[in-house]
Amino acid sequence: MDGNGRWAKKQGVKRILGHQNAVKAVREVTEGCAELGVDYLTLYAFSTENWERPKLEVDGLMTLLVNTIKDEIPTLVKNNIKLSSIGNRDELPKNARKSLEEAMLLTEEHTGMQLVLALNYSGRWDIVNAVADMANKGETEISVESISRHLSTSNMPDPELLIRTSGEMRISNFLLWQMAYTELFFTDVLWPDFRRKDLLEAIGSYQKRERRFGKTSEQLKVKA
Repeated sequence: MDGNGRWAKKQGVKRILGHQNAVKAVREVTEGCAELGVDYLTLYAFSTENWERPKLEVDGLMTLLVNTIKDEIPTLVKNNIKLSSIGNRDELPKNARKSLEEAMLLTEEHTGMQLVLALNYSGRWDIVNAVADMANKGETEISVESISRHLSTSNMPDPELLIRTSGEMRISNFLLWQMAYTELFFTDVLWPDFRRKDLLEAIGSYQKRERRFGKTSEQLKVKA
């Protein structure tokens, strides 16, 4: 979800206001995905690298996180959405961690879409953490399957589509292991301006693509 700062700069306002105005985009995309039957939606909300931003901005982001989670609980309940998270929650401020865990507890029985917040997350952290966990448990089997079982996403399928906003064409340390065969969609729209029509454009692009997973088109046709 990129472009909050640039959106604020274009509007001539403080960066934190860009983050605040991004909440509407989060709500529209979350409700849109739930209505479309998407099973998992992961929002890259705060990376491990984001701690390097100015302290005032980081503090503002954490306050916004707390307030947004509390405000959006009725939306999660209305849409039967289950909230979860990936990343190192232990390093989050106590009030942010408390709000997140309370919302997760309130929605843990929901059976609809799973909304995953990636907080204090990075793909490299995820892989290192998985390998360290395997070593601590004395596991000697090293395979794609064994490593995947120890990732923070072990209970989720690999993502089918990555949407990156604001014209940036990189994945910025996000789900590095899991995105081996993910389709990528890049848009110039800044995240605070991202709406349901933009989501539909991304999904429409995805639906036109042929997902071969290393096979040929002819092999897929035979299998079908």
